[in-house]
Amino acid sequence: MQNISKRAVGPLALGSVVALALSACGGNVAAGGGGGEEDFPTKEVSITVGAAAGGSTDLIARALADGASSDLGQAMPVINKPGANGTLAAKEVQAAKPDGYNLATLNASLITITPLAVGEDEAVSIDDFEVITGVSQDDYVMVANPDADVKTVDDIKKSDKKLSFGTAGVGTGSQLAQSLLLAQIDTDFKEVPFDSGAPAVTATLGNQVNISTVQLGEAKPHIDAGKLVPIMVFSEERNKFLKDVPTATEEGYDIPVSQYRAVVAPKGTPDAVIEKLDKSFKATFETDAYKEFNEKNLLTPTEVPGDEIAAEWSDLADRYKKLVDEYDIDLAD
Repeated sequence: MQNISKRAVGPLALGSVVALALSACGGNVAAGGGGGEEDFPTKEVSITVGAAAGGSTDLIARALADGASSDLGQAMPVINKPGANGTLAAKEVQAAKPDGYNLATLNASLITITPLAVGEDEAVSIDDFEVITGVSQDDYVMVANPDADVKTVDDIKKSDKKLSFGTAGVGTGSQLAQSLLLAQIDTDFKEVPFDSGAPAVTATLGNQVNISTVQLGEAKPHIDAGKLVPIMVFSEERNKFLKDVPTATEEGYDIPVSQYRAVVAPKGTPDAVIEKLDKSFKATFETDAYKEFNEKNLLTPTEVPGDEIAAEWSDLADRYKKLVDEYDIDLAD
């Protein structure tokens, strides 16, 4: 919408100008009590999460909402809509009115990995959103039950038994990272997909599966207690919370898989609204409470601009596609 100055404009003339402006943009002004983009927000701003309450993505969304709501001066409720690895939530926000009042916290795996395991009509594209800001990185770690007698990748390769491997589900970074490793070491194995990381951890603790790949925050307490043995992490660099554990890259395997997150809005949300939301999240990143939240939950800040996130996730999607094709991996199995 064109910016219109009110200086030296009489009441009748101003009314005519506003009417013309509304006509030019089809009457599509920002929601909330009739306020325009400059008044945003005039009501609560929701953040939809494609996962159940209590998980990493949900906790991140709530920490963001706590800070940003104070900066915006409006409530920011978090709405949980689990299902299809986050696809249901993403599709709902994608279809919402592009006025800034309906946001989502997306996991990169939904954009970069899930499309490799589902049909085209179920896939979600980053091009369907305005990316406000990157948020955090959560690394994957491969862990083993101590009774599996596995401490390194070489132990997996030399094992004389068919080991079982748990994942956090089909189309997840957990599945991709582990599948790439097992393809590159060319070993016989049994894959057991779970609905999320928590049950995979439980099964590994009980040795129902020998090994699993899960997010670090899910495994770290059990690693510290000596109940799980860390084998490797799948980030490009060593994780600061597991400094003694090698990366897959260090071990000679091309497996650059981490879980990244970002806050997005529907495509077409006005730039002025995106900028105001971005400002509120940046203010949140600088608070002691949010920094302490990241440390407590073993999250690495990835607070980069939205356009960089969109480009990086698109590049990751291409890279992952090439890798699964190269090693003939079918994530849908």
